[in-house]
Amino acid sequence: MQKVTKVFYISVVVAALFIIWGVLPESLVGGGNLADVTASIQGFITDKFGWFYLLSATGFLIFAIYLIFSKYGKLKLGEPDDEPDYPYITWFAMLFSAGMGIGLVFWGAGEPISHFHTPPGVETAPTSEEAAREAMKYSFFHWGLHPWAIYAILALALAYFKFRKNAPGVISAALVPLFGEKRLKGPLGTLIDFIAVFATIFGVATSLGFGTLQIAGGLSFSFEGIENTFTLQLIIIIAVTILFMTSAMTGLNKGIKYLSNTNIVLALLLMFFLLFAGPTNFIMDYFTSTFGSYIRDLPYMSFRMTPFAEDNTWVGDWTIFYWAWWISWAPFVGTFIARVSKGRTIREFIIGVLLVPTIFGALWFSVFGGTAINLEFFGGQDIYTDVSNIGEEVALFSMLQHVPLGTVMSIIGLLLISTFFITSADSATFVLGMQTTNGSLNPPLIVKFVWGIIQASAAAILLWQGGLGALQTAAIIAAFPFTIIMILLCFSLFKAFQEEGKKVGIKK
Repeated sequence: MQKVTKVFYISVVVAALFIIWGVLPESLVGGGNLADVTASIQGFITDKFGWFYLLSATGFLIFAIYLIFSKYGKLKLGEPDDEPDYPYITWFAMLFSAGMGIGLVFWGAGEPISHFHTPPGVETAPTSEEAAREAMKYSFFHWGLHPWAIYAILALALAYFKFRKNAPGVISAALVPLFGEKRLKGPLGTLIDFIAVFATIFGVATSLGFGTLQIAGGLSFSFEGIENTFTLQLIIIIAVTILFMTSAMTGLNKGIKYLSNTNIVLALLLMFFLLFAGPTNFIMDYFTSTFGSYIRDLPYMSFRMTPFAEDNTWVGDWTIFYWAWWISWAPFVGTFIARVSKGRTIREFIIGVLLVPTIFGALWFSVFGGTAINLEFFGGQDIYTDVSNIGEEVALFSMLQHVPLGTVMSIIGLLLISTFFITSADSATFVLGMQTTNGSLNPPLIVKFVWGIIQASAAAILLWQGGLGALQTAAIIAAFPFTIIMILLCFSLFKAFQEEGKKVGIKK
């Protein structure tokens, strides 16, 4: 336990107070209960600072693209003769599983079908051909280059300073070029690392909540006699917590590695079955045309706000929430990606992190969302009624009941959600352990155990307090202070690259 820092103790106390606050009955806290207070904070941030999230996320993407083409792309994340620890396929599987697993399964059919019925543009008629085009384009947008640029920037900062400068693998260490090492060893560094841990806890809790909702919703929707209650959700959280804690104890090269590869196999099995059992030509035509419109309209979507439509909350409910969610996930995913990316050049790293998951994610949405929209647009099926009556968590299962071997595919879907759930939680215990033990690559088991319990408890409290809405609220609040830290990281990285360029004589 000698490696544990004061960030660990401060973070555990704050997280425990949050959980206790959520458990206390409303009669004890009056008007200051958890759900009401967090909803008020989230509303204020979304109304007043939605533009800030939008500009920040787009700025991170621009910076990442600049680094690909800059002379600094030649720099290696490690010593000049270091080689990558993992082959490409394993590397992609690990970063993808940690980065978006549960979310893709949750929203793969749910988001496009929701946009199809409630288009992003007020002038677009619901369920029209134009609504179908916009629905898929914005699904690509929300899960494409922007989120992976956010992850890439943070992961790049951590990997560069950890493997090339031998700095501790914590976020405050990546800000040394801006503030100096002495200042960051004091309260400022503790505050920065605490904010990162806080964002990680609630960013991951949001995803674990999504996973729980979908497993419970899938069981209830697919099997008669099972009711989707909070008790069922709590049982799922407890069962999965035991599984991911068991996996976390085996270390990075066993539990997480094998689970990540299992995730990819199950995901590909489900996706390719649906692709070929469903409307194959429609899906691929939809994918191709939408990818083109996504690239064409990327600048417009990146800066789209609706200042003249005050009652239109679409951007806040979707785009702002997503950018906040990705930013709150960035300490977790960024730390994990950095850990498995030693030995790659900056150019190779950013291209891999940006392009491969973006293209795979676009294909995923085309298959799942495209099948759902095809069933409604051409097949006369009504999937959206289930979504509106029950929630987005049943969109996948509602869609699967209209395809061959639907029950079998639903069971595979439940297995996939479960393995993604375990992988994300497993990875997060490792990352939180790193962040609270001064960047140790092998955090003590007791530290990972504590964080596993806290993550599960936070997810349970958020579900109890308000389900999906409470999960989204937590993500938006946690992301706000960390966005500022990420902006500072960009300046710190650029300054470090300039100094490194002069030192090693990098030329164009």
